[in-house]
This record gives sequence, structure tokens and C-alpha cells, in this order.
Amino acid sequence: MEPLRISTDIHDQDVALIHRFLSEESTWARQIPFETVRTSVENSLNFGGFVGAAQVAYARVISDCATFAYLVDVFVLPQHRGKGYSAALMAAVMSHPRLQGLRRFMLATSTAHGLYEKFGFTSPAKPQTLMERFVPDAYRSKA
Repeated sequence: MEPLRISTDIHDQDVALIHRFLSEESTWARQIPFETVRTSVENSLNFGGFVGAAQVAYARVISDCATFAYLVDVFVLPQHRGKGYSAALMAAVMSHPRLQGLRRFMLATSTAHGLYEKFGFTSPAKPQTLMERFVPDAYRSKA
């Protein structure tokens, strides 16, 4: 297994690959427009996972880098799964200097609870205090 190199440099991120995965393969961002992905990358802390020169994994964090962060768009390309890359990606996210000392670090997942639990994530202590505004077809109207 080749080691995963993690880069947070925005210029290293393969936005076309990120868009293709999110818009075609993810369960959470189907049909997301390219420009929406590009803007999200520009305004987030990005973690690209690379094997050689090829990007094979990605995660991004939306944060004020002082009190709160939200982890989103975590993926490893299917042909690279089962090699420990998701754990390496999460270790890089959790150890990043700008994400230390936060009061709250959140994420939403339907499939990877076991991975995130290894990094200290749990169900909300007070779920009754959380609310959301969810627009499931928001990308369809932008496409």
C-alpha cells in the first residue's frame, strides 16, 4: 500500500475530481453544480489525500477556527477504500493546528459512525437543541 499524502493547499485540490465524486457518486450532493463545489473549496479548509500525484480522498472543514467546525464531503474513491486512507485523512483533520481547542466540532453521517467514533465524535448530548434548515433538492434548481 502506498502512503497517503495529505495536502491542505487549495491549489493542490482537484476540483474536477471532487465535483465528479460529489455530483455523481455521493449520497449527499448528487447533481451539485461545479461552481458550487468550486466556491465551497475556496471558502473551506481542504484536506486532499494523494497517492503519488493522484487525488484519491478528500474532506473539507467549514470553521471559524476558534469555536466551531463542521466536517463535510469526506470521501475516498471506491478503488482506494480498505487501505486505511479514511483514518489517515481524519487523523490529519483532527490534528490540524487551526482546528484545536474548538468548543464544538460537528458532522452528519449515515454510514461511517464507526470511523468518526474513533476520533471522539458522538451523538449530540442534547439533540433537542439542534435544528436545521434542509433543502434536499437545492442543487437540482441550480444545475
